[in-house]
Parts: sequence; C-alpha cells; structure tokens
Amino acid sequence: MRTAFITGASSGIGRASAVALAGAGFQLVVTGRRRERLEALAAELAPVPVHTLVFDVGDRTAVQAAIATLPAELQAPDVLINNAGGAHGLAPIQTGDPTDWDQMLDANVRGLLNVTHALLPGMTARQTGFILNVGSIAGHEAYANGNVYCASKAAVAMLTKTMRLDLLPTGVRVAEINPGAVETEFSRVRFKGDEARAAKVYEGFQPLLPEDIAEIIVFMVTRPPHVTIAEVLVLAGAQGAATTIVRK
Repeated sequence: MRTAFITGASSGIGRASAVALAGAGFQLVVTGRRRERLEALAAELAPVPVHTLVFDVGDRTAVQAAIATLPAELQAPDVLINNAGGAHGLAPIQTGDPTDWDQMLDANVRGLLNVTHALLPGMTARQTGFILNVGSIAGHEAYANGNVYCASKAAVAMLTKTMRLDLLPTGVRVAEINPGAVETEFSRVRFKGDEARAAKVYEGFQPLLPEDIAEIIVFMVTRPPHVTIAEVLVLAGAQGAATTIVRK
C-alpha cells in the first residue's frame, strides 16, 4: 500500500487531502499540533491505516524525534504533502509584529525544510517519490500588508523549483499547488480568532473549498512516473488575482 505523509492535517487543505488520499488507496501519516483532531481523523478513516504524529514543523528537533518513531518503511513515503503553514496578521511592514513574522517563517519555510530533510534519505534511497508543496497565489503576487506572508510563500515557490532540480537524478518528483481564496481556518488564524472579520473575507462570492484543492492534489501525485505537473494555480471562479474578487 502506498503511503502519504501530510503535514498540517488537522484542518483545511491538509485534512481534506488526507480524506481524499485515503479514498485513493493510500495509508497515511498525518501530522499537526492538535492531537485530538488527528485522532478524530484517524477514527473517521478507519480501517485505512493512519499514523498520527504531533509536533510543530518549525521545531527541527521535534520533527526528527517524531519521524524516528515511525517504522522504517513509513519514513520513506511515496508522497509527502508539505501543507503546514499559515498567515499571522495583516499589517504594513512598519507596524507588523515580529512574533507574527517568526511564526510565518517557521511554519511556511523552516517547517517545509525540516520535514523534507527528515524524510528525504528514505525517499532518495528508494529512488522514487513525490513531494508536493502547498504554496499560495501570495507567493506569486504581492499585495498590500501581505509582506512576510507573501515573502514566505515566494520562498516556497523557489524552494520547489530548486528542489526539483536537486532531486531530479534521484527519481523524486517535486511540484507545487498554489491556491487562491480557499475557505478554511486561514483567515481566523490571520485575524487572531476574530470570527466576524474572518467571515468578511469570504462574503459575496463562492470561495474554493479544501476538497477542491485536495481533488487536484490527488490527481497530481498519482500521475505516472513520466509525468510531473510541476505547478498549478487554482482560483475561485470569481477571483482574477490575489485580491481581485467579484462580490455580489
């Protein structure tokens, strides 16, 4: 049975991807910081084998220690979905909170590197595998007050390209999916739990759903070895650019 390793699987795109990949015949390793949500996901997907790991992707020591507890075969997954990340705050650079900056860089950039580095030895030894990094339209288009979030997702885009070149001789494929406006906990986190402000982000149009992105992820990672869909941009039907949305 093929194995998919998914970070940030306790909600949103990560959780939807776990459900979709389980349906496609994968066993799973799901990670996140909220144990109860991961355990609920594992129970929901039974009898599909689901291994849960609780750690913060930005903590390299914790990442390495958690992955070391897995059986050797699960430390070399067929698919790695680097999904963990998020946005914190929406302020201009001159009034931004450095703590928010650290959280975004730790999750979006260092977290991706920490998990990938821990799993690559097994993947490269087997000479096959697929790494899919979940980026964002924000990594390709700047917008006001997006500063560090946009920069962190631009780093994901460039890391994806360079990882693909570095890993090309090993048979490990690397790709990126860049969602636009997806209704998840994203805005609730960005606005520090302000539900009313978060809800306004998705008012007046039909945003993408996590399941929309998960469906595309499954398609990307199940292509035959001679096919790499290297980069996908997914927008809501009412969205033309990062902040250009037609609302009714």
